[in-house]
Amino acid sequence: MNISIIHKKFPYTFKNMTLILIGINIVVFFISSTNSNMVYYGSMIPILVMREHYYWQLLTYMFFHSSISHLFFNMLGLFFFGSQVEKRIGSWEFLLFYLLTGLLAGVFSYAVYIWSGNYMVILMGASGAVFAVLLAFAVFFPFARIFVFGFIPIQAPVLVVIYTAIEIFSQLSGVNSNVAHLTHLAGFGFAYLYILIRMGINPIDVWKRTRR
Repeated sequence: MNISIIHKKFPYTFKNMTLILIGINIVVFFISSTNSNMVYYGSMIPILVMREHYYWQLLTYMFFHSSISHLFFNMLGLFFFGSQVEKRIGSWEFLLFYLLTGLLAGVFSYAVYIWSGNYMVILMGASGAVFAVLLAFAVFFPFARIFVFGFIPIQAPVLVVIYTAIEIFSQLSGVNSNVAHLTHLAGFGFAYLYILIRMGINPIDVWKRTRR
């Protein structure tokens, strides 16, 4: 029986891809902090993608960060959630998941920026892909509890719902307008579709079972 390429699985292997991705982000940050041209070419700037055909920016934006705190919190989330998801699905599947959801979140954001006329915005950061990883974590470990602020326990699926509500509210109200809320939501959305289509798992069904 032929297996569609969409559903074809990678042989399971664990290579600490999460740490490799974190290392790449750190190296890129420190190199780009001393070379502004790297930020110009690596971040996603809609006008450059559209007029200069810098299509690689739709992917590379996720490896650039605006500040050390921006880098730190994204990498912290990637470390805690990504390492567990990678162990569950394997390194190559995780790498495909991470890069594809980040790419699609970038493409979605680009389309929205072009449609809304925000040609000169600069999009950078791994947040879209990290949000995707958080959703995957909530699917594979639905009973896990995350201690927000270090002492408030919240079940992983509930945290996804809370973050979704916060991002929607922030986008509609204009709160933290310098934050790419739509990119975060796109990360959730494309992660949901990836898990549903490629893995044949419906996240909603998984979360419903946790409430029984």
